[in-house]
This record gives sequence, C-alpha cells and structure tokens, in this order.
Amino acid sequence: MSLIVTNIGELLTNDPDHGIRHDAAVVVDGDRIAWVGPATQAPAADLRLDADGAAVLPGFVDSHAHLVFAGDRAAEFSARMAGQPYTGGGIRTTVAATRSASDDELRGNARRLVSEALRQGTTTIEIKSGYGLSVPDEVRSLRVAAELSTETTFLGAHVVPAEYADRPDDYVDLVQGEMLDAAAPYAKWVDVFCERGAFDGDQARAILTAGAKRGLGLRLHANQLGPGPGVRLAVELGAASADHCTHLDDADVDALAGSDTVATLLPGAEFSTRSPYPDARRLLDAGATVALATDCNPGSSYTSSMPFCIALAVREMGLTPTEAVHAATAGGAAALRRTDLGRISPGARADLIVLDAPSHLHLAYRPGVPLIRHVLQHGAPR
Repeated sequence: MSLIVTNIGELLTNDPDHGIRHDAAVVVDGDRIAWVGPATQAPAADLRLDADGAAVLPGFVDSHAHLVFAGDRAAEFSARMAGQPYTGGGIRTTVAATRSASDDELRGNARRLVSEALRQGTTTIEIKSGYGLSVPDEVRSLRVAAELSTETTFLGAHVVPAEYADRPDDYVDLVQGEMLDAAAPYAKWVDVFCERGAFDGDQARAILTAGAKRGLGLRLHANQLGPGPGVRLAVELGAASADHCTHLDDADVDALAGSDTVATLLPGAEFSTRSPYPDARRLLDAGATVALATDCNPGSSYTSSMPFCIALAVREMGLTPTEAVHAATAGGAAALRRTDLGRISPGARADLIVLDAPSHLHLAYRPGVPLIRHVLQHGAPR
C-alpha cells in the first residue's frame, strides 16, 4: 500500500538540488520513496501520516557498531572516569563473557540494542563480530548479526586473544585463513583494529587482502589511540571507510580527501574515554567525506544514540547541525557504499524520521531530549 507523509514543516532530503524543502510531502510506495514535492501537489495515497508541521529527515545510518556480545563493563567505565586510561585491554573481558554466553543470550542482547537504536531513529545499522576471537565464536556472532542486518562485518582481528598472546603471528594466520573461510559466508565486510596493542600495518594489510580475495568489502579501525598507518592503508587498499580518525597528520587528511574512503568519526568513544575529539571541520574543509556512527560497544562507547553523537559532533568537533545530520545519514550511507540510503528522493529506500520538533537543528539544540516522534523503516511504521 502507498503512504503519504504530509504537512511537513521542514523536509531535509540530502538531495543536492533540493536539500531542504518546506510545506512538503513524501509519498511512499512499498519500501521505496515514490514522490517528493510540495504538499499541495501531492498525489493520492492509501494511507496518510500527518507530520503536523514537524521536521522529517532520512533515517540515521549507523555504519559502525559492535552489538554481538555478553556482559557489560560498567566497572571499567567507572574506573576510567576516576582516572584510569583506556588501553583496549578490556576487550578481552567481553571476549570471555561472549564465549560463555549462549546463542540465545547473544541474540537477545543484540536485538535489544537494535530496537533501542531504532527508537532513536536508526533505520540501518552495521554490526561487527569481534568478541568471539575463535573460529566457532566468530561464526556464531556473525550468524546472529546476519539475522538483524545485511551490513555485517567480520572483525576477528579485534585484539589478539589471551591464548595467542605469546604468538600473535599464529593468530593472524588463523584469522586470514581458517577463521576467514568460516566467517565469510555470513559477512559483507572485513575489518581490522589497526592500533598499538592490537594489529600493526603489515598484519592489517595481510588480513584485509585476504578478506578482499574472498569477496568482502574493506573497513578499518584507524588512528584512534595515536598516529599510525591505518588511514593511509585504508585509502591505499580502497577501503569503504577508515573509522575513528582521531589522530591525523596532514598526509592522512590529504589521503582521505583525495579518495573515496569515508572518514567515519565516533564521538561516543571520545566522550566515554575522555580522549581528544577528531577534527571533523578539518576533514570537511579538506574535501573528505565524513560519517558519524555510534561505535556502540560495551567498553568504550556504550551508546546506541545517533542524536547524542550528532550533538557531540556539533559541540566538540566543529560541525554545523546540518553537517552533523548529513554525516549521520548520507555520510553513513557512503561509508557502507549504499546509494539507496541516507536521502529522501524517488527510488531511495523509505526510511524516514518524523521529529517532535520543527527543524533538524533541534537534534543538536536540545541534546538528550527524545525528539523522534515517528520512524518509518522500509516504508513501514516502527
């Protein structure tokens, strides 16, 4: 059946020709947008949703999230707020809990987080593995992820698990061989945490290259904890995104600006670790494509809220509210190399948010306030 969303006060389309419309309407046919234009010229539809003068924008596209895990690390967070620095070692705590959990426990927790994100306007979410770090546990993590999203990422190279602490090269061989073979049928992407204390540039290159040979797209955790080779490696290999991008030199920025690799920024991680925020303004001014994502995970960014990340990006990273919303919608779509998401125009997937506010500016202007009134996902109310 068709649906018209009408009486829209402000429509943010991310269409380069008609970015913001007023007194607009959108017609949805099935799971696709069929028509966009002035409310007075809208064609008839079977059903009607009155926006009552509110703002409507594309559903958020969260292109970086770690949702398949068990347990939490609230005590670690509390200690860190008292002055203990984040080193990444806490990941192994979650690995132990995840390995001990049943499939149903992992599935239930991941479903809860997807539902939580949807209520806050996220209509597409990428889901990584990375808390199993063994062949069977990575495979079952990806099976759970694939039940909830088509954007699934194999992150067997998250950290070296404890049983391989003294022989990391053997673990890299496992990841790029047997583990990748078993995981690839359930994954669309392969990712590596290229960082001190995790995997170096050579190890990351080997794993990403092996993933590409199996038909997986490339993503990379890069330059989060300090300078490193991650960003330029991502660009060299044609990765869809380099994620975090907190510590960049001029060559890193130039590489991103001259490529199709999206700089995905994760301000929830900086908020939760009291680390410096990435300079989004520098990246945009250089011509790079920027995305915002939550990095939802139990250790360093336990938030599923894209509105919260938008507010942080405006307050701490130099983006305007409009730029931040664009990064959370069209930017996320670019990071997933999806042309059907992050925009409101004919042919796009019918993922829409109706705000309880007259403008998208309120997402940053009123931080922490639940402003999502209605969500349409695949054309259906959620």
